[in-house]
Amino acid sequence: MSTCIEFDNVVAGYKDFMILNNLSFKAETGTVTLLIGPNGAGKSTVLKTLFGLLKPRQGRILLDGQEVAGTSPRDLLAKGIAFVPQGRNLFGQLSVLENLELGGITIGMDETRKRIPEILDRFPRIKERLHSKASSLSGGEQKQLEVGRALLLRPKVLLIDEPSIGLSPQVVQGVFVLLRDLVAQGTTVLMVEQNVKSALKYSDTAIALESGRLILQKPASEILADPNMDRLFLGAAPSI
Repeated sequence: MSTCIEFDNVVAGYKDFMILNNLSFKAETGTVTLLIGPNGAGKSTVLKTLFGLLKPRQGRILLDGQEVAGTSPRDLLAKGIAFVPQGRNLFGQLSVLENLELGGITIGMDETRKRIPEILDRFPRIKERLHSKASSLSGGEQKQLEVGRALLLRPKVLLIDEPSIGLSPQVVQGVFVLLRDLVAQGTTVLMVEQNVKSALKYSDTAIALESGRLILQKPASEILADPNMDRLFLGAAPSI
């Protein structure tokens, strides 16, 4: 497999407080890589730094071998990186359709409208609520809308942070199955998820962080089967 994402001695954080400390790791193309670790390990900070929301103080971030550290989120969207952050990130007073249209702002309205039907085919419940306000959707429907909006861009890399928050186990499983479908089509997924045991079942590789450093990288199946990993990393609270 080829390397899609590479962090090379990355230092990043907030003002004078560094979260990532010379972090280095690689994520392979067409896989689900799960970031695990205790609260404050820097898992979500990895996603924010990769998506340009935080600028690294030092180190390199490579996407398919090309340097992207410090690139703006808009330019990263154009390069095929989509980000689904924690919580709800919708325009509540706008309709489902309007939220989808805004999601395609970087590809133009004509192309967005061509792609919306394929998103609605993936999410039939969202199709049923197309003209409802986003704020009126259930938590599961809102998460489906957020993921669908990201998929409008047909991303080659999908960053997704805590997709299970506020969702029923059945809906969460549906999200994980969708991620595996995307990987089968060639998308690379980098995920943070508080429900670690469930997420490991749908992941290819797990990367364990502690104090913003890599301490372990193994096949997800090995970590799931290791009782010591269960004690150290599974069930950890969401990170920064």
